Amino acid sequence: MEALLLWLGRAVGGGGLLVCIVAMATRLTGNHYLGGFELLTVLQGGMATLVAGCFLLLVALSGRGRSGGMSGSRDQ
Repeated sequence: MEALLLWLGRAVGGGGLLVCIVAMATRLTGNHYLGGFELLTVLQGGMATLVAGCFLLLVALSGRGRSGGMSGSRDQ
């Protein structure tokens, strides 16, 4: 499960980064729209995808070192 979350987080984050780069490059060429969408909307979608990828990586990293998936906040 951890490997899946790591792979998914990297894929989603990479896709978000790619969307942000495409939106920025298109805007620098002087266009305001891409595929019928305003570039600001495309950029916000890319940033949201980046945040989702970071969240998936955080979930994967927070699960490391747990025995059996159970985590206690107190030492027993």
